[in-house]
Amino acid sequence: MRILLVEDDRMIGEAIQAALREAAYAVDWVRDGRAALDAVATQRYDMVLLDLGLPGRDGLEVLASLRGEHNPVPVLIMTARGSVQDRIQGLDGGADDYLLKPFDLAELLARMRAVLRRQGGSVLPVLTSGSLVLDPATHEARFQDQAPVALSNREFALLQALMVRPGAILSRSDLEDRVYSWGQEVESNAIEFLIHGLRRKLGRDAIRNVRGAGWMVSRNA
Repeated sequence: MRILLVEDDRMIGEAIQAALREAAYAVDWVRDGRAALDAVATQRYDMVLLDLGLPGRDGLEVLASLRGEHNPVPVLIMTARGSVQDRIQGLDGGADDYLLKPFDLAELLARMRAVLRRQGGSVLPVLTSGSLVLDPATHEARFQDQAPVALSNREFALLQALMVRPGAILSRSDLEDRVYSWGQEVESNAIEFLIHGLRRKLGRDAIRNVRGAGWMVSRNA
């Protein structure tokens, strides 16, 4: 999944970026409100992590602009503004969650998983598509009656991208977009290599190839 991190503090931004990449998210980091709106206008994101005290345009202005344009991207506010009125303003303004600084990075990741579950209409902690099950907390997957297997970060990111849209065919460029961040070099056969690794671990039937179009997981796999 691809995340936009909007944070002007270098030390905090670097720590969050590292934690997100370690958790297998593709993350793009900008440091002011105008750059955030430019990024959202040109790239589809699965979530925005939004600081409020930003140069250029305040975080609440960014949020208001997103919701004013009917952009449904989930927004998790991360801020030191902790008054009840600040929290009410953020949540009523369209934020999906509100996290006070300082926070533990593990809590941030857990809140992100919860927001993404709600966005997908599920209360379960795992993603399921027929006989295929993926646990975002452990990065383990299983297919049919096999035991769970551990996935690499990029294997997890690719399978998650397929499983949040069961039945949809995702092309190579679609999957590259969900797995890699800005500036990361992508080998020409990187997606095929990851698909091969997933099929070796889960079985060939776990992921279907649609010749000339891309890959998919079936709703009734």
